[in-house]
Amino acid sequence: MDRRAFLTALAATSLATLTPEAVLAASAAANPAWAPAVGDIEADLAPRSLKLVHGKAPRGLAGTLYRNGPAKFRRGAGPNATHWFDGDGLVRAFRIRDGRAGLAGRFVDTFKRRQDEQFGAMVGAGFASTARPGATVRSADDSNAANTALLAIGGELLALWEQGSPYAMDPDTLATKGPKTYRPDLAHMPFLAHPRIEPNGRVWNLGVAGKAALVWTLNADGRLEKAQMIALPRASYIHDFTATARHLVIVLQPWVQDKAVMPFVDSMSWRPEMGTQVLVVDKDDLTRRRLFDLPPFFVFHLGDAWEEADGTIRFDACIEQDAGFATIGARELIALKTPKMATTALAMITLGADGKGRLETTPLRAEFPRADARFAGSGRSRTIVNTIGGGPGKPFLQGVAVSDWRTGKADVFDFGPDHCAEEMLFVPRPGSGRELDGWLVGTSLNLKARATELHVFDAGHVADGPVCSWRSDVALPVGFHGAWI
Repeated sequence: MDRRAFLTALAATSLATLTPEAVLAASAAANPAWAPAVGDIEADLAPRSLKLVHGKAPRGLAGTLYRNGPAKFRRGAGPNATHWFDGDGLVRAFRIRDGRAGLAGRFVDTFKRRQDEQFGAMVGAGFASTARPGATVRSADDSNAANTALLAIGGELLALWEQGSPYAMDPDTLATKGPKTYRPDLAHMPFLAHPRIEPNGRVWNLGVAGKAALVWTLNADGRLEKAQMIALPRASYIHDFTATARHLVIVLQPWVQDKAVMPFVDSMSWRPEMGTQVLVVDKDDLTRRRLFDLPPFFVFHLGDAWEEADGTIRFDACIEQDAGFATIGARELIALKTPKMATTALAMITLGADGKGRLETTPLRAEFPRADARFAGSGRSRTIVNTIGGGPGKPFLQGVAVSDWRTGKADVFDFGPDHCAEEMLFVPRPGSGRELDGWLVGTSLNLKARATELHVFDAGHVADGPVCSWRSDVALPVGFHGAWI
């Protein structure tokens, strides 16, 4: 597919967010206990110290946990965002030094945010929010909330959103530099929020529009190496992909774009009769590809993949029965209505050398699969996840676990119903090369204390609980993904 056809498909995808729709209003009279998880932050967060409330920081742990997520959904009388994925991105920096921790945060200074501020309402388009009369929408970047994930590369921190350009930020001050353009003809092209990083620092990513994808390759310094177009078998929703040392692995779920309606989320249909396909593409020759068939499932997030000597590919994923959370549940969150409890489960997907795909689901209800990044694309045995709480009326994650694929066992810690747990990242112990020898660093929103907390776990003893925890003086909305530097 040539660039013109790709841009046509991208334009159709973007236009699916442009027509006004009824706003899902939040009821202030009956806010649930978890309402701060989708609350609004009114301004940037000046640097402040965190209070140590448990334990002691482990020796050798130093660096910054950067996190990104939506933190502004409502302005004045509205209209407001109608979906969790459409809030303005707030980048938070949790800095650990000399046994102490601090916090600072700044909103990504996007065109969308500036326009909304000018109107005093959320007028820009989004995943499920439509542009209101008077809003400017010239390209996907005018709708870019930069609210999903972060990539640290080339001395910059890139705030990512799946349908537009990365937004470059200064990792020290969190000041926004602006949208990143790798080449003039690639301006405003989509860049997924889940790039795959090889141990040597090379970055692979996709930009998806309909039945086409742009394959991005950056070197370890963040410079563009290649940008190549490939055709896809179907116009599937692709939030994440994975990779081995030799192949890109693209899951094509049966949530497909098959209607020219607005907003974008409503252009998609759940078609379980199509099943799920997995496209495997050779990194050295993108024309060499294989296609595997699997039963239908919905997926946001995939774990790292690896390839065995006979060519078998394995990777984990957190899968759901259908697209109900993306279409309904995340809208209900912003309306402060408790959605149906998620049934997302950790699963292993095997793409056999015999050409057959196999799906094995575990009993572990979880999301946000992560691994030791030093083993990306190669063999490993353990996966880090956040676990789903079992109580009614609690739509957010509640714990952290390390699942061992060799033993089938999971090392689990549950924060309890007063916490909304967020993604945990692995930080290696200095001088060690063993898988998951180090710490898990991440945050939770303590609903009882109305404060965001920073936690450190020993990755080999998760069930023992945090080795230390710090508490902030602010309750930050629950975010999505982060990076450690």
